[in-house]
Amino acid sequence: MTALSVFAPAKINLGLSVLGVVPAGQPHAGYHALHTLMLPLDVGDTLEVRPADTLRLEVRGADLPTDSRNLVYRAAQAYLDAAGLEAGAEIVLHKSLPLASGLGGGSSDAASTLLALRGLYPAEVDLHFLAAQLGADVPFFLTPGAALVQGTGEQITPIDLPPVHLVLLNPGTAISAADAYRWLDETGGFTPPLDVEAIRAALEGGQPLPYLNALQAGVLARQPEVAAALGALEAAGLHSPLMSGSGSTCFALARSREQAEAAARSLQAEHPDSWVRAASLVGA
Repeated sequence: MTALSVFAPAKINLGLSVLGVVPAGQPHAGYHALHTLMLPLDVGDTLEVRPADTLRLEVRGADLPTDSRNLVYRAAQAYLDAAGLEAGAEIVLHKSLPLASGLGGGSSDAASTLLALRGLYPAEVDLHFLAAQLGADVPFFLTPGAALVQGTGEQITPIDLPPVHLVLLNPGTAISAADAYRWLDETGGFTPPLDVEAIRAALEGGQPLPYLNALQAGVLARQPEVAAALGALEAAGLHSPLMSGSGSTCFALARSREQAEAAARSLQAEHPDSWVRAASLVGA
């Protein structure tokens, strides 16, 4: 088989509530219980995958390890092992998304690797089981479209949303998810479930979205660049600015793709050292 080219979409959290920490004695004890709307976007990374005798990974566009420290490598090895294959794969990861940015790039790359390997070497392998072993966000990227994600990432319910257009702005600050959750734990600032129907209604009516990101306050207290990014998005005429995931990427909504693209051009000119993109919900 010739090489496969696979798109690995970024995601945003269209609201992220952290309900608390799973208590001892329950599955996933010690992990955070989430209630979040996740949307795949039409910006992301790309992977090229072709058959090979051994497993080899090359990364272009970012300085990342190419061995078992890389989630793509681990995903590929997990699939090959689960399928009982002695074959390998040659994988080239083209990174376009900023690192440690709250856009789920690594998780999406891993999920796309699983899908690509299944296309390359079809086998009766439970991809969702493998994805859950790789990371909390990885299973979401196996499901096309927006979804309500609950639990520790394992409860995924597809959800229909109207078209969503937005602008992403990353100020260049890398924030680890572990730090963002630790800062939340220090304050105990856990939040109630999102009002999904209110969010959907606001999207349909073009109104400000009634959502929150439970991790945002802790990040803003330590990373003023993120607060500045939120302010810049609002000043560009966009609405409902919010940090995505654990940051540092922020986004705000536009009325149309055309408005998003115009705002992105303006913001990139004003903030040349930042990563700025217009984006839409996949399929919008």
